[in-house]
Amino acid sequence: MTEIHPTAIVEDGAVIGDGVRIGPYSIVGKDVKLANKVLLEAHVAVAGHTSVGPGTHIFPFASIGHKPQDLKFAGEKTYLEIGANNQIREHVTMNPGTKGGGGLTKVGDNCLFMMGTHVGHDCQVGNHVILANNATLAGHVKLDDFVILGGLSGIRQWSRIGTGAIIGGMTGVEFDVIPYGSVIGDRGRLAGLNLVGLKRKGVPREQIHALRAAYRVLFESDEGSLLSRAEALSEECQDQPLVKTVTDFILEKEDRRFLIPRSEN
Repeated sequence: MTEIHPTAIVEDGAVIGDGVRIGPYSIVGKDVKLANKVLLEAHVAVAGHTSVGPGTHIFPFASIGHKPQDLKFAGEKTYLEIGANNQIREHVTMNPGTKGGGGLTKVGDNCLFMMGTHVGHDCQVGNHVILANNATLAGHVKLDDFVILGGLSGIRQWSRIGTGAIIGGMTGVEFDVIPYGSVIGDRGRLAGLNLVGLKRKGVPREQIHALRAAYRVLFESDEGSLLSRAEALSEECQDQPLVKTVTDFILEKEDRRFLIPRSEN
């Protein structure tokens, strides 16, 4: 059964699914859609054209779907879509999209947003993503599946973080990060591959070895540009799915900049 605490405010027009629980002093706006078995703890505020997928659990003092932090926003109708079975912890903020960014902020399934994390306007967050305490996404950031952001890390607007990448705590990321990359530093630098994450997922050893060899070609070779090296690897490694994921990511857009290892010089 749906349970709405007497002190909660659910505005007329809100769509509430079966088995939803809305805790004390929570506020649900008129254009909000809560799917089945969504749980809002006390003091949660959900506003705007926001949809929350089934089984998602939102903790106290989260602010979901309120006006984007963009001075160009003029009240246009934009959206925030949150998928299924996410955990959104205390003081998390998530903003809807803007007209200039496509009008949609989207979060996938089975993600964990720890205390104080922020998802800015027009971000695209994949599945099984983890943001540790106080990690923040500026506007237009794209996180692919299985990305992990360490505590107090920050991702610059328009950056892309490839699948399986891990960002260390207190790291500022200014450019794109390759899939399975490992990034550390106050101003982030590529520090290798997320081998721990690959092993935990049970990726076959031969695929990991192929990825490590490709990494050396991409970032330790002096021949040609990063794009030309990626193009050559893409042709040579058609039967290596991890390598192909990395080269496809690099070649997807020609005008991108990427984090690279820090030069010893």
